[in-house]
Amino acid sequence: MLKRGFDLLASSLGLLVAAPLLLPVMLLVWLQDFHNPLYISDRVGLGEKAFKMYKLRSMIFNADRTGVSSTSANDQRISRIGHFIRRYKLDELTQLLNVFLGDMSLVGPRPNVRAGTDVYTKVEKRLLSVRPGITDLASIVFADEGEILRDSQDPDRDYDLLIRPWKSRLALLSIVHQSFIFDFKILVLTAKAILSRAAALAGVVELLNVVRAPSDVIRVAARAEKLVPHAPPGAELKGEYAKT
Repeated sequence: MLKRGFDLLASSLGLLVAAPLLLPVMLLVWLQDFHNPLYISDRVGLGEKAFKMYKLRSMIFNADRTGVSSTSANDQRISRIGHFIRRYKLDELTQLLNVFLGDMSLVGPRPNVRAGTDVYTKVEKRLLSVRPGITDLASIVFADEGEILRDSQDPDRDYDLLIRPWKSRLALLSIVHQSFIFDFKILVLTAKAILSRAAALAGVVELLNVVRAPSDVIRVAARAEKLVPHAPPGAELKGEYAKT
């Protein structure tokens, strides 16, 4: 009840404060191609219930029809103003409307598309037991997801091998240790990441050490090492990468 009350209050104030910034950017997006400046997509939320998620459109119109879900930093579908929108995470601000409506929370696992949740392992299914969020530990650690996938020949495959396993582990840890204080610390680290990614990552590592997270998760969260293929929680790595 406390979490929902805080979400409702914060999203209301956030929408009021963000409106003077969002409205001009929305106009610029619309002027590019005269299409809806919002990207409204289906996502899977609490209890596997579908909902419409609102994002400020950073790609060309109908970019989702290409069949590629993951986005690299040099993805040709990103519009000119879209690079600016993505760099400063402006596309996430419109999701405050989803928080206000109760589809999402400020802090929680990032909402996935149905095709993504359909391949969840039994362990990952627990991510659907809470409201998805605008930010979480994984959002901070993998804020450079586009750079990781830059020049990838198969972004979706590389996402599943390099990013998804750790995103899921970090999100599951957040669910286990969820509390008002824990969520508030994640919000503070998210804000800190705008000013200093290094400081935010150090804060994530410190928080993970406090809750005694597994050492491999902490190492990945520090982002000081190269990412290598790994299996998602509750599964084994198979095929050509099994011996990596």
